[in-house]
Amino acid sequence: MAHLHYITLTNYVTESGKTINPKLSYQTFGKALHSAPIILVNHALTGNSNVVGEDGWWNDIIGDDKCIDTNDYTILAFNILGNGYDNIADNCIENYKDFTARDIAKLFALAIEQLEIENLFAVIGGSVGGGIAWELAALKPQLIQHLIPIATDWKSTDWVIANCHIQDAILNNSSQPLVDARMHAMTLYRTPESLTQKFERTKKNDALYNIESWLSYHGNALDNRFQVAAYKLMNQILRTIDITRNRTDFLEVASNIESDIHIITINSDLFFKADENWNTYVDLKGVKDNVHIHEIKSVHGHDAFLIEFDQLARFLKPIFSTALKSKDKLVQQVA
Repeated sequence: MAHLHYITLTNYVTESGKTINPKLSYQTFGKALHSAPIILVNHALTGNSNVVGEDGWWNDIIGDDKCIDTNDYTILAFNILGNGYDNIADNCIENYKDFTARDIAKLFALAIEQLEIENLFAVIGGSVGGGIAWELAALKPQLIQHLIPIATDWKSTDWVIANCHIQDAILNNSSQPLVDARMHAMTLYRTPESLTQKFERTKKNDALYNIESWLSYHGNALDNRFQVAAYKLMNQILRTIDITRNRTDFLEVASNIESDIHIITINSDLFFKADENWNTYVDLKGVKDNVHIHEIKSVHGHDAFLIEFDQLARFLKPIFSTALKSKDKLVQQVA
């Protein structure tokens, strides 16, 4: 495991009213903290802070001379409290239902403060990580220069809540909870067309279709590296994304966010639907100029943000070259 750093936050009161003293772990990559523009990367449901390098889950997008160049930026990534990567999964979490996505964003905000970070060049995250990015931007409207939520939404829709409810039932009632929950989730992360293209009803043997073998493989792989408690908590975070809860309506909350907002959606996403993101864009564009939307075209559904790297890089490159252009301009002016 790459080097983890820790921050202890004392007397944090959750949205549900529980007082905890959580220990948050994080990693940094690229330039040293405070020596370059900082990009916060929020991981997805079964992800972690290990964004780049050995076993890095986003090596295709972030790294030396990649789309997000670690020669020019500091990458900061927190582990969502209780994701198990830091082996302190049970730390402060007696009941996973005490937590919301906003709690995680608040903990990140407190940690950012403790690290004496006054602004972030970008916050980027896919799926639940993108939902937490929305929550952080709503909490700290002036903190983030570029908000980049990918394959996500500013709220958990009825459809997302419904599937999280099914996931929760599987996790609490199955004899092999991680395997079964993961198999169900994989069907949401892809599309019927993606599975047809991949398997074409082929068989592994007389009794087993390749699609069945593939689902079992993913279920067992997660069972070997993840914890039921972590999955329950992450699923709870996923179902509680909502930047308007106990606030006003979406437009009022979102129009206060000073960040340039770059929504990246996926045309075939069956989980966080593209229509929802387009509606958000159209509504928000009426009250805020600096909002943009890009759509990944893919047969692969929700998981396309971890597959269609060329398209994603095309959308991201202009954002991550702006800081460097202004830096070059400054150097020329000084020279």
